[in-house]
Amino acid sequence: MIPNEPLAERMRPHSLDAYVGQQHLLGANGVLRKILEHNLQIPSMLFWGPPGVGKTSLAYLIAKQTDAPFYSLSAIASGVKEVRDVIESASKQGGLLKKPILFIDEIHRFSKSQQDSLLGAVEKGIITLIGATTENPSFEVIPALISRCQVYTLNPLTSDDLRGLLEHAMREDRYFQFRTIELIETDALFRYSGGDARKLLNLFELTVSASETEIVNLTNDSVKQVLQHNLALYDKNGEQHYDIISAFIKSVRGSDPNAALYYLARMIVGGEDPKFIARRMVLLASEDIGLANPNALMLATSCFQAVSVIGYPECDLVLGETAIYLACSPKSNSSYTGIRGAIEFVKQTGDMPVPLHLRNAPTGLMKDLGYGAEYKYAHHHEGNFVEQDFLPEEIRGKIFYTPSENAREREYRASLLKMWKNSYPYS
Repeated sequence: MIPNEPLAERMRPHSLDAYVGQQHLLGANGVLRKILEHNLQIPSMLFWGPPGVGKTSLAYLIAKQTDAPFYSLSAIASGVKEVRDVIESASKQGGLLKKPILFIDEIHRFSKSQQDSLLGAVEKGIITLIGATTENPSFEVIPALISRCQVYTLNPLTSDDLRGLLEHAMREDRYFQFRTIELIETDALFRYSGGDARKLLNLFELTVSASETEIVNLTNDSVKQVLQHNLALYDKNGEQHYDIISAFIKSVRGSDPNAALYYLARMIVGGEDPKFIARRMVLLASEDIGLANPNALMLATSCFQAVSVIGYPECDLVLGETAIYLACSPKSNSSYTGIRGAIEFVKQTGDMPVPLHLRNAPTGLMKDLGYGAEYKYAHHHEGNFVEQDFLPEEIRGKIFYTPSENAREREYRASLLKMWKNSYPYS
Protein backbone atom coordinates (compact mmCIF):
# COMPACT_ATOMS: atom_id res chain seq x y z
CA MET A 1 0.00 0.00 0.00
CA ILE A 2 1.37 3.42 -0.99
CA PRO A 3 0.90 6.16 1.66
CA ASN A 4 -0.75 9.43 0.69
CA GLU A 5 1.45 11.55 2.94
CA PRO A 6 5.18 11.80 2.15
CA LEU A 7 7.53 10.30 4.72
CA ALA A 8 8.74 13.71 5.91
CA GLU A 9 5.19 14.61 6.90
CA ARG A 10 4.58 11.25 8.59
CA MET A 11 7.76 11.64 10.62
CA ARG A 12 7.02 15.06 12.09
CA PRO A 13 7.94 14.86 15.80
CA HIS A 14 5.12 14.83 18.36
CA SER A 15 7.23 15.54 21.43
CA LEU A 16 10.32 17.55 22.38
CA ASP A 17 12.31 14.36 22.92
CA ALA A 18 11.50 13.19 19.38
CA TYR A 19 12.74 16.44 17.84
CA VAL A 20 16.15 16.10 16.17
CA GLY A 21 18.78 18.82 16.27
CA GLN A 22 18.81 22.39 17.64
CA GLN A 23 20.18 21.38 21.03
CA HIS A 24 21.01 25.01 21.78
CA LEU A 25 17.24 25.65 21.82
CA LEU A 26 15.74 22.34 22.94
CA GLY A 27 18.57 20.57 24.76
CA ALA A 28 18.68 20.20 28.54
CA ASN A 29 19.67 23.86 28.94
CA GLY A 30 17.96 25.16 25.81
CA VAL A 31 16.03 28.38 26.15
CA LEU A 32 12.88 27.09 24.44
CA ARG A 33 12.84 23.86 26.43
CA LYS A 34 12.99 25.86 29.67
CA ILE A 35 10.13 28.08 28.52
CA LEU A 36 7.97 25.09 27.59
CA GLU A 37 8.78 22.89 30.59
CA HIS A 38 8.19 25.69 33.08
CA ASN A 39 5.00 26.82 31.35
CA LEU A 40 6.33 30.34 30.84
CA GLN A 41 4.81 32.96 28.56
CA ILE A 42 5.64 32.13 24.93
CA PRO A 43 7.15 35.18 23.23
CA SER A 44 6.57 36.05 19.61
CA MET A 45 9.55 34.73 17.72
CA LEU A 46 11.25 34.32 14.37
CA PHE A 47 12.99 31.08 13.38
CA TRP A 48 15.87 31.74 11.00
CA GLY A 49 17.62 28.82 9.33
CA PRO A 50 18.14 26.86 6.11
CA PRO A 51 15.40 24.66 4.66
CA GLY A 52 14.50 21.41 6.36
CA VAL A 53 16.06 21.99 9.78
CA GLY A 54 12.78 21.87 11.71
CA LYS A 55 11.31 25.38 11.77
CA THR A 56 7.75 24.29 10.97
CA SER A 57 7.95 21.21 13.18
CA LEU A 58 9.15 23.33 16.09
CA ALA A 59 6.22 25.73 15.68
CA TYR A 60 3.74 22.81 15.75
CA LEU A 61 5.46 21.35 18.81
CA ILE A 62 5.23 24.64 20.69
CA ALA A 63 1.51 24.82 19.97
CA LYS A 64 1.03 21.21 21.05
CA GLN A 65 3.06 21.61 24.25
CA THR A 66 1.13 24.71 25.27
CA ASP A 67 -2.35 23.57 24.09
CA ALA A 68 -2.68 26.93 22.37
CA PRO A 69 -5.04 27.48 19.40
CA PHE A 70 -2.93 27.25 16.28
CA TYR A 71 -3.26 29.09 12.98
CA SER A 72 -0.93 28.56 10.04
CA LEU A 73 -0.39 30.69 6.95
CA SER A 74 2.10 30.54 4.11
CA ALA A 75 3.46 33.88 2.94
CA ILE A 76 3.43 32.55 -0.62
CA ALA A 77 -0.33 31.98 -0.71
CA SER A 78 -1.60 34.50 1.85
CA GLY A 79 -2.07 38.24 1.95
CA VAL A 80 -3.31 40.98 4.26
CA LYS A 81 -6.90 39.69 4.08
CA GLU A 82 -5.93 36.23 5.33
CA VAL A 83 -3.82 37.76 8.10
CA ARG A 84 -6.70 39.98 9.24
CA ASP A 85 -9.13 37.05 9.15
CA VAL A 86 -6.88 35.07 11.45
CA ILE A 87 -6.38 38.02 13.80
CA GLU A 88 -10.14 38.59 13.96
CA SER A 89 -10.71 34.91 14.75
CA ALA A 90 -7.95 34.95 17.37
CA SER A 91 -9.32 38.08 19.02
CA LYS A 92 -12.64 36.29 19.61
CA GLN A 93 -10.75 33.75 21.69
CA GLY A 94 -9.35 36.38 24.00
CA GLY A 95 -10.84 34.73 27.08
CA LEU A 96 -8.76 31.59 26.60
CA LEU A 97 -5.95 30.82 29.01
CA LYS A 98 -3.52 30.26 26.14
CA LYS A 99 -2.93 32.99 23.59
CA PRO A 100 -3.51 31.78 19.99
CA ILE A 101 -0.38 31.12 17.95
CA LEU A 102 -0.11 32.34 14.35
CA PHE A 103 2.61 30.56 12.40
CA ILE A 104 3.70 32.18 9.13
CA ASP A 105 5.99 30.14 6.92
CA GLU A 106 8.45 32.06 4.71
CA ILE A 107 7.56 35.32 6.41
CA HIS A 108 10.36 37.04 4.48
CA ARG A 109 8.10 36.87 1.40
CA PHE A 110 5.55 39.16 3.02
CA SER A 111 5.64 42.74 1.79
CA LYS A 112 6.10 45.65 4.19
CA SER A 113 2.34 46.30 4.26
CA GLN A 114 1.62 42.65 4.98
CA GLN A 115 4.13 42.65 7.82
CA ASP A 116 2.65 45.93 9.10
CA SER A 117 -0.73 44.22 9.39
CA LEU A 118 0.73 41.95 12.09
CA LEU A 119 2.09 44.67 14.34
CA GLY A 120 -1.06 45.65 16.22
CA ALA A 121 -2.05 42.07 17.05
CA VAL A 122 1.45 41.23 18.27
CA GLU A 123 1.73 44.46 20.26
CA LYS A 124 -1.66 44.01 21.95
CA GLY A 125 -1.05 40.35 22.69
CA ILE A 126 -3.95 39.10 20.54
CA ILE A 127 -1.62 36.49 18.99
CA THR A 128 1.78 34.96 19.55
CA LEU A 129 3.55 35.21 16.21
CA ILE A 130 5.96 32.53 15.08
CA GLY A 131 7.59 33.30 11.73
CA ALA A 132 9.89 31.02 9.78
CA THR A 133 12.45 32.36 7.33
CA THR A 134 15.44 31.14 5.37
CA GLU A 135 16.59 34.74 4.93
CA ASN A 136 18.34 37.02 7.38
CA PRO A 137 15.50 38.77 9.26
CA SER A 138 17.58 41.93 9.49
CA PHE A 139 17.18 42.33 5.72
CA GLU A 140 13.72 40.89 5.10
CA VAL A 141 11.61 41.62 8.21
CA ILE A 142 10.66 45.18 9.13
CA PRO A 143 12.45 46.55 12.21
CA ALA A 144 9.18 47.21 14.07
CA LEU A 145 8.28 43.51 13.85
CA ILE A 146 11.78 42.31 14.72
CA SER A 147 11.76 44.47 17.85
CA ARG A 148 8.62 42.67 19.03
CA CYS A 149 10.03 39.18 18.44
CA GLN A 150 12.80 36.98 19.72
CA VAL A 151 15.02 35.79 16.85
CA TYR A 152 16.25 32.21 17.16
CA THR A 153 18.79 30.80 14.71
CA LEU A 154 18.32 27.15 13.72
CA ASN A 155 21.54 25.39 12.76
CA PRO A 156 22.08 22.95 9.87
CA LEU A 157 21.59 19.32 10.86
CA THR A 158 24.71 17.23 11.40
CA SER A 159 25.40 13.85 9.77
CA ASP A 160 24.54 12.20 13.09
CA ASP A 161 21.21 14.07 13.12
CA LEU A 162 20.41 12.93 9.58
CA ARG A 163 21.32 9.31 10.27
CA GLY A 164 19.18 9.43 13.40
CA LEU A 165 16.23 10.58 11.31
CA LEU A 166 16.68 7.67 8.91
CA GLU A 167 16.95 5.12 11.69
CA HIS A 168 13.89 6.56 13.42
CA ALA A 169 11.89 6.31 10.18
CA MET A 170 12.99 2.72 9.65
CA ARG A 171 11.85 1.81 13.17
CA GLU A 172 8.65 3.80 13.45
CA ASP A 173 7.05 4.23 10.04
CA ARG A 174 4.37 1.60 9.51
CA TYR A 175 4.99 1.44 5.76
CA PHE A 176 8.57 0.29 6.34
CA GLN A 177 7.56 -2.44 8.78
CA PHE A 178 7.35 -4.98 5.97
CA ARG A 179 10.75 -4.18 4.45
CA THR A 180 14.24 -5.05 5.58
CA ILE A 181 16.36 -1.97 4.96
CA GLU A 182 20.13 -1.85 5.25
CA LEU A 183 21.93 1.51 5.12
CA ILE A 184 25.01 0.30 3.27
CA GLU A 185 26.03 3.81 2.15
CA THR A 186 24.57 7.21 3.04
CA ASP A 187 26.97 9.67 1.33
CA ALA A 188 24.68 10.27 -1.65
CA LEU A 189 21.60 10.68 0.55
CA PHE A 190 23.33 13.26 2.70
CA ARG A 191 24.96 15.07 -0.21
CA TYR A 192 21.86 15.41 -2.37
CA SER A 193 19.61 16.37 0.53
CA GLY A 194 22.05 19.11 1.51
CA GLY A 195 21.24 18.85 5.22
CA ASP A 196 17.50 19.29 4.54
CA ALA A 197 15.62 16.70 6.62
CA ARG A 198 12.52 16.91 4.43
CA LYS A 199 14.48 16.24 1.24
CA LEU A 200 16.45 13.49 2.97
CA LEU A 201 13.36 11.58 4.12
CA ASN A 202 11.50 11.96 0.85
CA LEU A 203 14.53 10.85 -1.17
CA PHE A 204 14.97 7.91 1.21
CA GLU A 205 11.34 6.93 0.69
CA LEU A 206 11.69 7.19 -3.09
CA THR A 207 14.75 4.97 -3.04
CA VAL A 208 13.12 2.33 -0.84
CA SER A 209 9.90 2.40 -2.88
CA ALA A 210 11.86 1.93 -6.11
CA SER A 211 13.22 -1.41 -4.89
CA GLU A 212 11.22 -4.44 -6.00
CA THR A 213 12.55 -6.72 -3.25
CA GLU A 214 11.66 -6.93 0.42
CA ILE A 215 15.31 -6.59 1.34
CA VAL A 216 16.58 -3.13 0.39
CA ASN A 217 20.32 -2.48 0.40
CA LEU A 218 20.55 1.28 0.17
CA THR A 219 23.73 2.40 -1.61
CA ASN A 220 25.01 5.56 -3.25
CA ASP A 221 24.27 4.08 -6.69
CA SER A 222 20.67 3.21 -5.80
CA VAL A 223 20.08 6.78 -4.65
CA LYS A 224 21.59 8.21 -7.85
CA GLN A 225 19.45 5.96 -10.03
CA VAL A 226 16.29 7.16 -8.28
CA LEU A 227 17.35 10.78 -8.66
CA GLN A 228 17.78 10.39 -12.41
CA HIS A 229 14.19 9.20 -12.75
CA ASN A 230 12.55 11.41 -10.14
CA LEU A 231 14.45 14.67 -10.29
CA ALA A 232 11.32 16.78 -10.64
CA LEU A 233 9.64 15.14 -7.66
CA TYR A 234 12.81 15.36 -5.62
CA ASP A 235 13.03 19.09 -6.24
CA LYS A 236 9.34 19.87 -6.20
CA ASN A 237 9.69 22.46 -3.42
CA GLY A 238 12.07 24.59 -5.50
CA GLU A 239 14.84 24.35 -2.92
CA GLN A 240 17.37 23.63 -5.67
CA HIS A 241 17.88 27.37 -5.73
CA TYR A 242 20.41 26.91 -2.91
CA ASP A 243 22.46 24.72 -5.26
CA ILE A 244 22.06 27.22 -8.10
CA ILE A 245 23.02 30.27 -6.02
CA SER A 246 26.06 28.34 -4.78
CA ALA A 247 27.09 27.57 -8.37
CA PHE A 248 26.49 31.21 -9.34
CA ILE A 249 28.63 32.58 -6.50
CA LYS A 250 31.43 30.12 -7.21
CA SER A 251 31.35 30.98 -10.92
CA VAL A 252 31.69 34.70 -10.21
CA ARG A 253 34.42 34.02 -7.64
CA GLY A 254 36.15 31.89 -10.26
CA SER A 255 36.03 34.75 -12.81
CA ASP A 256 33.80 32.90 -15.30
CA PRO A 257 31.21 35.40 -16.61
CA ASN A 258 29.64 32.82 -18.93
CA ALA A 259 28.86 30.34 -16.17
CA ALA A 260 27.72 33.24 -13.97
CA LEU A 261 25.22 34.36 -16.62
CA TYR A 262 23.98 30.80 -17.11
CA TYR A 263 23.21 30.27 -13.42
CA LEU A 264 21.81 33.79 -13.18
CA ALA A 265 19.45 32.94 -16.06
CA ARG A 266 18.43 29.73 -14.28
CA MET A 267 17.41 31.78 -11.25
CA ILE A 268 15.61 34.44 -13.29
CA VAL A 269 13.62 31.87 -15.29
CA GLY A 270 12.81 30.03 -12.07
CA GLY A 271 11.33 33.19 -10.55
CA GLU A 272 13.96 33.66 -7.84
CA ASP A 273 13.59 36.82 -5.76
CA PRO A 274 15.91 39.37 -7.47
CA LYS A 275 16.79 40.89 -4.09
CA PHE A 276 18.03 37.48 -2.95
CA ILE A 277 20.42 37.41 -5.93
CA ALA A 278 21.50 41.03 -5.58
CA ARG A 279 22.14 40.71 -1.86
CA ARG A 280 24.42 37.72 -2.49
CA MET A 281 26.37 39.81 -5.00
CA VAL A 282 26.85 42.57 -2.42
CA LEU A 283 28.35 40.05 -0.03
CA LEU A 284 30.49 38.54 -2.79
CA ALA A 285 31.82 41.95 -3.83
CA SER A 286 33.06 42.52 -0.30
CA GLU A 287 34.31 39.00 0.43
CA ASP A 288 35.85 37.91 -2.87
CA ILE A 289 36.77 41.12 -4.71
CA GLY A 290 37.31 43.50 -1.85
CA LEU A 291 40.22 45.88 -2.09
CA ALA A 292 41.34 44.55 -5.46
CA ASN A 293 38.49 46.66 -6.89
CA PRO A 294 36.54 48.68 -4.28
CA ASN A 295 34.18 49.90 -7.01
CA ALA A 296 32.69 46.40 -7.13
CA LEU A 297 31.01 46.87 -3.75
CA MET A 298 29.54 50.20 -4.85
CA LEU A 299 28.17 48.70 -8.06
CA ALA A 300 26.72 45.68 -6.24
CA THR A 301 25.07 47.96 -3.67
CA SER A 302 23.61 50.07 -6.48
CA CYS A 303 22.37 46.85 -8.10
CA PHE A 304 20.54 45.88 -4.91
CA GLN A 305 18.90 49.30 -4.72
CA ALA A 306 17.93 49.19 -8.40
CA VAL A 307 16.31 45.75 -8.35
CA SER A 308 14.42 46.71 -5.17
CA VAL A 309 12.84 49.59 -7.08
CA ILE A 310 12.48 48.10 -10.57
CA GLY A 311 11.72 44.41 -10.03
CA TYR A 312 11.17 41.89 -12.80
CA PRO A 313 11.33 41.78 -15.77
CA GLU A 314 13.49 44.89 -16.33
CA CYS A 315 15.90 44.26 -13.47
CA ASP A 316 17.38 41.24 -15.27
CA LEU A 317 19.57 43.71 -17.17
CA VAL A 318 20.88 45.21 -13.96
CA LEU A 319 21.59 41.77 -12.50
CA GLY A 320 23.35 40.66 -15.68
CA GLU A 321 25.55 43.75 -15.90
CA THR A 322 26.58 43.41 -12.26
CA ALA A 323 27.29 39.68 -12.55
CA ILE A 324 29.57 40.24 -15.56
CA TYR A 325 31.41 43.10 -13.85
CA LEU A 326 32.01 41.10 -10.68
CA ALA A 327 33.11 38.01 -12.59
CA CYS A 328 35.62 40.04 -14.64
CA SER A 329 37.00 41.97 -11.65
CA PRO A 330 40.32 41.07 -10.03
CA LYS A 331 39.79 39.05 -6.85
CA SER A 332 41.01 39.46 -3.29
CA ASN A 333 39.75 38.14 0.03
CA SER A 334 42.27 40.09 2.11
CA SER A 335 39.65 42.31 3.75
CA TYR A 336 37.52 39.23 4.51
CA THR A 337 40.38 37.33 6.13
CA GLY A 338 41.51 40.51 7.87
CA ILE A 339 38.28 41.24 9.72
CA ARG A 340 37.51 37.56 10.37
CA GLY A 341 40.99 37.10 11.82
CA ALA A 342 40.70 40.23 13.96
CA ILE A 343 37.30 39.15 15.33
CA GLU A 344 38.62 35.68 16.20
CA PHE A 345 41.71 37.23 17.83
CA VAL A 346 39.57 39.52 19.99
CA LYS A 347 37.38 36.59 21.07
CA GLN A 348 40.47 34.67 22.17
CA THR A 349 42.38 37.50 23.84
CA GLY A 350 39.60 39.59 25.37
CA ASP A 351 39.64 43.35 25.94
CA MET A 352 43.14 44.77 25.99
CA PRO A 353 43.64 48.31 27.34
CA VAL A 354 43.65 51.12 24.80
CA PRO A 355 46.97 53.01 24.87
CA LEU A 356 46.73 56.16 27.01
CA HIS A 357 47.66 58.53 24.17
CA LEU A 358 44.65 57.31 22.14
CA ARG A 359 42.06 57.64 24.88
CA ASN A 360 39.41 60.34 25.00
CA ALA A 361 39.89 62.96 27.71
CA PRO A 362 36.61 64.83 28.29
CA THR A 363 37.38 65.66 31.98
CA GLY A 364 40.24 67.30 33.80
CA LEU A 365 40.89 64.16 35.84
CA MET A 366 41.35 62.13 32.69
CA LYS A 367 43.80 64.68 31.34
CA ASP A 368 45.73 64.53 34.62
CA LEU A 369 45.90 60.75 34.25
CA GLY A 370 47.54 61.15 30.86
CA TYR A 371 44.57 60.40 28.64
CA GLY A 372 45.32 61.74 25.17
CA ALA A 373 48.79 62.97 26.10
CA GLU A 374 51.56 62.53 23.54
CA TYR A 375 49.06 61.81 20.78
CA LYS A 376 50.50 62.94 17.44
CA TYR A 377 47.97 64.58 15.09
CA ALA A 378 48.74 63.14 11.64
CA HIS A 379 47.76 66.28 9.74
CA HIS A 380 50.43 68.30 11.53
CA HIS A 381 53.14 66.18 9.94
CA GLU A 382 54.59 65.87 6.45
CA GLY A 383 52.47 63.71 4.17
CA ASN A 384 49.74 63.66 6.82
CA PHE A 385 51.48 60.76 8.52
CA VAL A 386 53.58 60.21 11.62
CA GLU A 387 54.64 56.82 12.94
CA GLN A 388 53.16 56.07 16.36
CA ASP A 389 51.69 53.12 18.24
CA PHE A 390 47.96 52.46 17.84
CA LEU A 391 47.59 48.85 18.97
CA PRO A 392 47.62 47.83 22.64
CA GLU A 393 51.17 47.33 23.89
CA GLU A 394 50.72 43.56 24.30
CA ILE A 395 50.13 43.04 20.56
CA ARG A 396 52.31 45.78 19.10
CA GLY A 397 53.27 44.89 15.53
CA LYS A 398 50.44 42.37 15.07
CA ILE A 399 49.33 42.20 11.41
CA PHE A 400 45.71 41.50 10.56
CA TYR A 401 45.61 42.88 7.00
CA THR A 402 47.92 41.23 4.47
CA PRO A 403 47.63 42.73 0.96
CA SER A 404 46.90 40.26 -1.84
CA GLU A 405 48.77 40.03 -5.12
CA ASN A 406 46.87 42.42 -7.39
CA ALA A 407 47.72 45.80 -8.84
CA ARG A 408 45.85 47.93 -6.31
CA GLU A 409 47.00 46.03 -3.24
CA ARG A 410 50.58 45.92 -4.40
CA GLU A 411 50.42 49.72 -4.13
CA TYR A 412 48.95 49.35 -0.62
CA ARG A 413 51.78 47.00 0.37
CA ALA A 414 54.44 49.40 -0.88
CA SER A 415 52.83 52.31 0.96
CA LEU A 416 52.47 50.34 4.21
CA LEU A 417 56.07 49.15 3.98
CA LYS A 418 57.30 52.70 3.50
CA MET A 419 55.23 54.14 6.38
CA TRP A 420 55.44 51.30 8.90
CA LYS A 421 58.90 49.84 8.26
CA ASN A 422 59.77 50.16 11.97
CA SER A 423 56.45 48.85 13.32
CA TYR A 424 54.94 46.15 11.10
CA PRO A 425 56.91 43.39 9.34
CA TYR A 426 55.51 44.02 5.88
CA SER A 427 57.83 42.86 3.13
